[in-house]
Formats: sequence, structure tokens, C-alpha cells
Amino acid sequence: MVPGRRGTGRKSGVGPGRLVHLFVVPALAVYALFVLYPVILTLYNSFFEFQGMQRGEWTGLGNFTALLTTPPLDERVVNALVNNIKIFVFSFVLQCVVGFVVAALLYQHRRGREIFKAAYFLPRLLSLIVIGFLWQMILSPNMGALNQLLEGMGLGWLAQNWLGSPSTALYSVIFVEGWYRLGFSILVFLAAMQAIPRQVFEAARLDGASGLRVLWHFMFPLTRPAWMILTVLTFISSFEMFDLVYAMQGVTGSPFYSSDTLALLFYRLAFGGEGGAAAIGLGSALALMLIVGMALVSGLMVFFFTRKRVDL
Repeated sequence: MVPGRRGTGRKSGVGPGRLVHLFVVPALAVYALFVLYPVILTLYNSFFEFQGMQRGEWTGLGNFTALLTTPPLDERVVNALVNNIKIFVFSFVLQCVVGFVVAALLYQHRRGREIFKAAYFLPRLLSLIVIGFLWQMILSPNMGALNQLLEGMGLGWLAQNWLGSPSTALYSVIFVEGWYRLGFSILVFLAAMQAIPRQVFEAARLDGASGLRVLWHFMFPLTRPAWMILTVLTFISSFEMFDLVYAMQGVTGSPFYSSDTLALLFYRLAFGGEGGAAAIGLGSALALMLIVGMALVSGLMVFFFTRKRVDL
């Protein structure tokens, strides 16, 4: 009698390919429902005029031209765009440049590094809405902790209405945004620096390179991928900024629209806060312009950082 062979029968159950589909399909369905569908609907709505919540006549590019040519709406768009650009420029300095320098200092000094990393990252444990309300109290002109501290230090002449003055409102929001996101930038840069072999820096010092020269000629180019990631993320977060400004300055980016952003303007257009009824068509057009602009600029940033590769 010839014994039967084991394993000749066809295996039953879920194969590796089906198992992958089992995990991927639900995620794709959620992504399509909450990301792709709203984007497609926004694209569709941007070509129509709305009467309240009812879709009206086809306007073609009318909503887009109205955003750029109809006063005072065109002035609001330009003002919000300029504010978003300011937010990105100063946020880049606070989050990327300062984050890189702090990460380099932590890389050189190991003592207490973990404590500093935790302290810098601690604000990220709270939502931006909570952070906004906390800093609104800190920057209050009468009972705020900052003005009280300045008074106690004999610097009362520096105390002012930080969020109520057009000259300081936007920069106060930018500072809070940078303070909130600085810890993440430090961790990313520090991880990139720790991935570089220490022999590179030791060889540079043996050749007589100073600390600044090592920082500029070695650390900076070898952490190029981290710079790319953080620059793109800083750009995206700067141009989609809504919750922090909303919590600190309200829906109009007060005072006198000095801290207004494109995301706030979209909210007012789509939900009726821009001096009239809800203009879903105009809001959709603005949102589409913002999405396309962010995608194009982000792509250019990635191209700039990846066109030249640095190898060890």
C-alpha cells in the first residue's frame, strides 16, 4: 500500500493576495468617501451658482472670475493670500530654521536630551483649538499672563493688546503656531542627524572644520530629506490654517481682517459669514483654487529638494 502524500490537496482559506485586499479595500472606501468624493463635489459645485443650499444655473468660470474681480471680495482674497504667505515665511523660520539649530544643539549635547525632546513636543498633545484658547488668555491685554509678566519685570512699556492690534495680531498667531509645531520639527531633524555616521563629523573636525562649517557643509546637506518633508508640511499647514486663527481671532480674522486666511474666507463664503447668504459656489471655487495651488507649489518644492542627491 502506497501511503498518501500530504499537502497535495488544495489549501483552503484566505490567500495572501486576498488578505491584502481585505485590509486595503475598507481603507480605500473610507478615503474615497471622505476625501475623493468631497473634492469631486467641490469641483462640480464650483461651476454653479447657488441659491442658499440649492444648486442653480451653470456659471462656468464665473465664480473664479468673481473671486478675483468683484470688490470687495477680490481685496479679501488678496489680503488673505498675503497673510498666508506671511504665515508660511515666518513659520518656516520658526519651525524649520530654529528647529534645525535646536536639533543640532541636542545632537551635540546628549545630557538631558530626552527631557528637552519631551518638553518641546509636549504642546502637540493638545489640539490647536485648545492651544488657541489658552494663548488667547495668555495674550489678553488686561489679565493676560504675558502683560502681567512684563509689568512685573519693569517692562510695562512693552505690554500691549497683542491680539487686538492689526500690527501684532497676525504675528502673535504665527508665534503660537511655531511654538506648537516646533517640537515635531526638532524630532525629525534630530532623527535625520542621528542617521548620519558619526565618522563623517569626526573626519571633518580632524580636518580643522569649525562647528559652523560642520553645520553648514555637512549637517545641512545630509539632512536634505528632512528639510524637504518639513518645508512641504509647513507650507501645507500654513495655507490650510483655520482652527488656530478661528480660536484666537474669530471667523473674520480680526481686527479688520488683519489675521484673515484663505481657509477662514472659504468658511465665511460657504456658510454665509461674508456679508450675505451662503455662497457655496464661490466657496467651492476658492477651495479648488487653494487645493490646486497647494498641490502645484508642494510639487515644485519636492522637485527642488530631490533634483540634487547628496550621498555619503
